[in-house]
Amino acid sequence: MAFRLRGRRDDAIAEINITPFVDVVLVLLIIFMLTAHVMEFGVEVDVPKTKQVSETTQAMPVVNISKKGELFVNEHPVNINELRSKLEPLLGRNREAYLRCDENIPFGVAANVMAELAIAKVKASVVTQPLETPPRRR
Repeated sequence: MAFRLRGRRDDAIAEINITPFVDVVLVLLIIFMLTAHVMEFGVEVDVPKTKQVSETTQAMPVVNISKKGELFVNEHPVNINELRSKLEPLLGRNREAYLRCDENIPFGVAANVMAELAIAKVKASVVTQPLETPPRRR
C-alpha cells in the first residue's frame, strides 16, 4: 500500500516559462540595434564632408575605394581592369552608380576609377557626408 502526502500531485506541470526566452530575444535585439549601423556597407570608407549634400534613396551599385586604395563593387573586391565587367550586370537602364572614396586616398586613384567609369559610360554620383555645423546662437 503506497502512501501519498496530502496535497501533492504526481501530474507534470504543463505551463511554459517564456521569461528566459524573452530575455534572450531582448539581448539579441539590443545587440542588433547597436551593430546595425556597421552593417550599412561592408567596406569601411570615410567619405569627405561637404557643405551641401543631396539626399537620395535610389538603389544603384556602389563602387568603393578603401583607405588602402582597394577597389570594391558593392562589397566584392575587384581589380580596376575588371571594374567594367563586374559592374555591367548591376547597372540599370540609367547606367548610374555611386562612388564612395575614402577622403585620405591619393586623387590619382580616384581619377583612374572615374576614368574607367567614364569609358564604361557610367554616370558616377560621388557620396559625401554633410559638414557638421554647430547650432547658431541667437
